[in-house]
Amino acid sequence: MTHRTSSVLVVEDTHDIAIQLCDFLERKGFLVDYASTGKQAIRLATEHIYDVIVLDLMLPDIDGTQVCKEIKQTCDTLVPVLMLTARDSIEHKVEGFGAGADDYLTKPYVLEEVYLRCIALARRNKLHHTKVTEIGDLKINISTKEVERQGQVIKLSSKDFEILCLIAEAYPNAVSKRQIVEKIWGSDAPETDAVRSHMYTLRNAVDKPFDVPMIVTVHGIGFRLIAE
Repeated sequence: MTHRTSSVLVVEDTHDIAIQLCDFLERKGFLVDYASTGKQAIRLATEHIYDVIVLDLMLPDIDGTQVCKEIKQTCDTLVPVLMLTARDSIEHKVEGFGAGADDYLTKPYVLEEVYLRCIALARRNKLHHTKVTEIGDLKINISTKEVERQGQVIKLSSKDFEILCLIAEAYPNAVSKRQIVEKIWGSDAPETDAVRSHMYTLRNAVDKPFDVPMIVTVHGIGFRLIAE
């Protein structure tokens, strides 16, 4: 699967790693720009609009957390940032997220995982900034809370709609049951198995009237959308 409509800025000072990552993302269909320093990254981020920034924390001039903070404060659009780092302590992760990072991968990483995280962040970003998102023949209008599949209007409860949006944000990745509970109910988590009930009604509405199901269970992980 390729993703041909998103642009990414790769910020990495180790040349060999940068070339490997840039080439891989380009082969997957991303439009890729590259920066080897924090100053260059900040300049490019303010001059161009990116769907996602892949940012290494260890840079020669400015620490990656400061670069992230600067980009988040100065850019016109809230571009999502995926941090790559050898620092795997919880303190460093807290520091990274505190600077505005949207996701975090610890080195050594698998290139395919970087790609999947980039897709998820880019899609989530577009979902927040566009009124309508389309995945296969499913169309979700965020502002009107209307859902269509194959042109047919699908009526959903407010909770089912929220869960569908959450799964759509993560596409093509899966959302865990725990993430659904935390995002939808927060600290007011229901005592009963509400997720299972909502997934049942959601599938009845989104999948049952059609030939091919789009909502699938990823055993041991959660739920995800698939599109032909």
